[in-house]
Amino acid sequence: MPPDRPTVAEINLDSLSHNLEQVRLRVGSSAEILAVVKANAYGHGAVPVARRLASDGVAMLGVATVEEGIELREAGIEAPVLILGGIFGEDLTAVAAFHFRPVVYTREVLRPLSEAALAAGTEIDVHVKVDTGMGRLGTTLDDLPGLLAAIARTPGVRAEGIMTHFAEADLADPEFARLQMALLDRAVRMLRENGMSPRYVHAANSAAIVTLPESHQTLVRPGIALYGYLPSPVLSFPAPLEPVMSFKTKVVFIKTVPGGTPISYGRTFVTKRTSRIGTIPAGYADGFDRRLSNRGEVLVAGRRAPVVGRVCMDLAMIDLTDIPEARAGNEAVLIGGQTGPDGTAGFIGADEMASWMGTIPYDVLCGIGPRVPRRIVGGMRRAGAPAGYAGAAAE
Repeated sequence: MPPDRPTVAEINLDSLSHNLEQVRLRVGSSAEILAVVKANAYGHGAVPVARRLASDGVAMLGVATVEEGIELREAGIEAPVLILGGIFGEDLTAVAAFHFRPVVYTREVLRPLSEAALAAGTEIDVHVKVDTGMGRLGTTLDDLPGLLAAIARTPGVRAEGIMTHFAEADLADPEFARLQMALLDRAVRMLRENGMSPRYVHAANSAAIVTLPESHQTLVRPGIALYGYLPSPVLSFPAPLEPVMSFKTKVVFIKTVPGGTPISYGRTFVTKRTSRIGTIPAGYADGFDRRLSNRGEVLVAGRRAPVVGRVCMDLAMIDLTDIPEARAGNEAVLIGGQTGPDGTAGFIGADEMASWMGTIPYDVLCGIGPRVPRRIVGGMRRAGAPAGYAGAAAE
């Protein structure tokens, strides 16, 4: 049954494959690729995205939780899965049953991991996470020798990899990330001194893939770059990245109102002239954020229409006065490109929307709500996107 609302997120898997190829061109053959598909593939739909990336030959998929990994397995995706967010007691049976690779950073989890592995008649490969400056998850260098020794004597558990997470790799000169890499190098030496030869050493996120080639090691972890954006305008790939998601709806109602007419809750916008006000069925429950009130823009007929008044839960209003050809039923693009009937082309990226909201494109993409259907498309390119556009955004 088709959805009763015209608000959809179109997911272009051809653009996803294009972006993966740009990562490969930047990394070369020295490192494999772990594609990060956590948080519903940054809002794009974990199963179709992971299925395409697996068919494109990534070495591994990265999720945040065991539940996210189970979703992939139940969809028939058999690629290796790394649980980036760590594991907890109730998850351990599933870790063994689905052959997940958990990130570990504390000794306490090793015994229940071992019990789960032995009960399932398997071995569990773990990736040891070292905190080198993020101050989040990860063992310290001081505690690392004890953790490695404990892994070495734990049956059913093997150290397949060692990793860290950069706090600041998106600068033209990522000095702090270099310091973190030096600490990771020390951690790798400790691991080898304990008789372990990790298959995977990894640190590089989307930013470090560009700014810090020495961080590529044997595995890189692109996330936001796969979806068409980068965390800094100083970064670039061999060819411009292509945003994978377009967020669209339709104008469902237009009315002409006189000057002095208040629009939406709180009367935060009052028309200054006779105006044509359009209503679109997209609100903050869909991911069209309330922070876009009186600030954001959408595309209608290839032109920008400002958001007026407060964004509501299910609806928002836009000023169509300067787009006289706009009619009810016209497409309204919230994120993505559009070409109007007269050839006028426009583009709004998640990074630009993020700037209106005072946040980052990750937040925008992950915020597209579950009631918005994801529609898989392919072969389209970004109508109206500026030349050389690389999804620049600052974090």
